[in-house]
This record gives sequence, structure tokens and C-alpha cells, in this order.
Amino acid sequence: MTENLNSLTVHEARTLLDAGAITSVELTSAALERIARVDGSVKAFVTVTDELALQQAKQADAKIAAGEAQPLTGIPMALKDNMVTRGVRTTCSSRILENFVPPYDATVAERLYRQGAVLVGKGNLDEFAMGSSNENSAFHPTHNPWALDHVPGGSSGGPAAAVAADECMFALGSDTGGSIRQPAALCGIVGMKPTYGLVSRFGLVAFASSLDQIGPLAKDVTDCAIVLNAIAGNDPNDSTSLQADVPDYTRALTEDLTGLRIGVPTEYFGEGLDAGVESVVREGIDTLRALGAEVEDTSLPSTPHALAVYYIIAPSEASANLARYDGVKYGFSAQDADGVWDALEKTRQHGFGQEVKRRIMLGTYALSAGYYDAYYLQAQRVRTLIRREFEQVFERFDAVVAPTSPTVAFKLGEKTADPLQMYLNDILTIPANIAGIPGISVPAGMSEGLPVGLQLMGPAMSERTLLRIAYAYERAADFRGTHGLPPL
Repeated sequence: MTENLNSLTVHEARTLLDAGAITSVELTSAALERIARVDGSVKAFVTVTDELALQQAKQADAKIAAGEAQPLTGIPMALKDNMVTRGVRTTCSSRILENFVPPYDATVAERLYRQGAVLVGKGNLDEFAMGSSNENSAFHPTHNPWALDHVPGGSSGGPAAAVAADECMFALGSDTGGSIRQPAALCGIVGMKPTYGLVSRFGLVAFASSLDQIGPLAKDVTDCAIVLNAIAGNDPNDSTSLQADVPDYTRALTEDLTGLRIGVPTEYFGEGLDAGVESVVREGIDTLRALGAEVEDTSLPSTPHALAVYYIIAPSEASANLARYDGVKYGFSAQDADGVWDALEKTRQHGFGQEVKRRIMLGTYALSAGYYDAYYLQAQRVRTLIRREFEQVFERFDAVVAPTSPTVAFKLGEKTADPLQMYLNDILTIPANIAGIPGISVPAGMSEGLPVGLQLMGPAMSERTLLRIAYAYERAADFRGTHGLPPL
């Protein structure tokens, strides 16, 4: 029984917990045993919080016994290691923060703790969330549970792999240019990037502040809606947090799509898209049509420019955000230095990895005198065009559908020598971040023996509609597969 507990979804576990059939301590112990058994191969975690998890599980059981259970009470979860956790180190998978222990919790962590969720560990990521494969972690790459010699995607590859490998029941990731949706697709799970500002970023270590957004990684769409219920909503600690009512997202989950209009942007099916991925997604589009949705082709002509816009705006904001790591206030500090400027230079030289340095230099260049107008300002203008094109399309359609990633998971080491090829992996997810709109990736099938994700995007605050479409599709597609790990 203990081993089989790991395969449960959140809502299945909730039913058993409330019925007294299992306890949170049993559920949490099973997750920790699973981590001990398979994480040597997957390497999804930077830190495993055994003692804290069992302590929180006991508290959750007391809450359940008192009749005070909430949807996530007693449920084992993971957080991407760029969300601060009081008393638990938060590294951003970087040497510069290797021993940093925050004095406070991120708002999302606080909200999950308030419900009684149980933290089993902090998930590995590309350093400071800069990457598409999880190979930029300063500690170790994460492996895809479906094929251990393949990447899990990035930058939330650790949390995505942990959910896919049944090491936890859900996780939170962050999405700056696809960093929730792309690893969700490559690991065969559900991942959602909410509307910018719907979920608080307070306590999320900043990469690109106008693009970053926290969201759920889950085993199915129902779990995704349950987690979004827990973390969404205004936060006075976050100046970009939206003042908006948060509905119960689980109430949107119906199987009938009659009357919904879904667009298929032709630009998302062009050069670079694997034939196998396109075939699976086209089948998914036919399924949506069979479910009663009106499906038509449409166009988002500025989409090809989104990648260039992203790689000016994101590094520019990273250049400003990462200036705080000076070796003085906290984090790694170079001691073998001659004076303060030498210490600053050596701290960053040894503390940051190659990809982080690359993006800081790109951003600093784009913001420098004589280049700001030509690069950063121009990128912001094109960003406005991309956002307006989405707004125009959403006057006709409730959502658009596309592949999440142009390829399935590639092999570890396959693209590390070519940064441009690596950047192209985010070409289908970046536009949603540029426009600030929500997107969700749902497992759609298999190509080359690896999972393919189908992506849905909608206008700002359309999470209910996206979850409705994703749920109906998930039920109809009935995706099943077997990852390459030891059985439960």
C-alpha cells in the first residue's frame, strides 16, 4: 500500500485522507521513501526536507482529525529552489547562493503552508532560472524520468521531474519564457503559467521581473486547478499583484466544449517543429473539435519576433536584478581579493555560471549608452505589437492551441555547445510571457517514445476557460504512458 500511495493524484489522496483510510504521515513517508529510491537517478532535488516534512505531516493529521482539512492539507509537494523558504536553504541552483538560508517564506509557500501542504524538498533548476534543459544548474543536471539520458526541460526541470517520477504530488515552478510549460510537456505532466500578476511573486528570486510568474506543476488538470485555487490572489507585498477576484477554478472543469471558439495560429506550426510533435498536436486539435469546440486557423504574425524580444528584455532585467549579488550583503563572497572592487569581480566570476554571465553581459550591453534605444526600447515596442495581436485574436477566439515545445526531450549534452539552439526550444512558449497572458500544457501523446505537450493560451484572466478546455481534452485523450523508472 505504501508504495502505491505515490501514484495518487492530489484529489485522490484528499478522498483517502478525509475518509481516514491513510494519514499524511504515511503519505509523506511514502514520498520520502520514493525520493530515497529514485532521486539518485533523477536528481530532481537540491534539498530534501525530511524532518520538516514529517513534522508538517503530523500537524496536517491533527488538522484533519479536528475536521479542519483544506484541499491541500497533508499533501506532499515540492517548490522550485528559487522560492524563498524560511529556515530551508534557497540556492537558485547557483554557487553564489549555495548556503543562503532565507529568514522568511515566499507568499506562495506561506499560502500552501496555511492549507497544511507538506514540503518534501526544493527542486533543481537552471541557475537563476536561466535555461531550457536544467543543465545549467551549478550542482547537477536533472534527468527525465521517461528516459534518464534525456533532459527534463527547464528551467523548472527539477520540480517537473519530481512530479513525473511520483516523488511528490504537485510542485510549483516559475515561468519566464516557458519554464513551467516546456518541462511539463517534456515530462508528460500538466503545467500552467497564470496571467501575469495573478499569483504573487513576493519571495520569488527575480530573473526578469516583467515576465516571471509562478504556477502549478501537477499530475492532472484537476490537481492544477486545486493548486491554483490555493496560490492565486492579491498580495500587498507584491506591487505587480492584480486586484482581482479569484474564482474556484475546479468549478470550471466540465467535459463539454460546445460554443467555445479555438484558434490555431499558423505561425506555431512552421520551421523547426518535429513532424512527430506536429502529428500528435494535430490529433489533439481534432479531439477538441470532436468535443464541440469551433476550431479555425488564425494568425499571430509577430510571433517569430518574440524570441528576439525576449532575449533583449529578459537579460536586460536580469542584468539589473542580479546586480545585488556583490559578496557583501549575503551569499558567496570571494575572500582572496585585493580591495572591494577585486572582491566584487571575483565573487561574480566564481559565483555565477556561464549562462548567467552570458545573459548579464547581453543585458548590460542592451541597456548601455548608445544601444538602449536601438535594442531595449525597440524590443518593448515589438512587445506591444505582440500583445495587441493576441488581443485582436481573442476578440474572435476564446483560446488558441499550439504545440508546447517544437521537439520532445533531447539528450543530455546534445545542445549545451550551441546556446542559440537551446534558446529555440522556448520559441512556442515565450509569446505568452511577452503578452502577460495565461498558458497551460497538457500531455497529448507520444513521439519517439517521449511525451508531447499540447499548449492552450487565452486572454488575461481566462484561467477558468483554459482549465475547462484542458480538462475536457485530458478526459477525451486519456493519455497513458510508462516512464523509465522502477515501478511503484
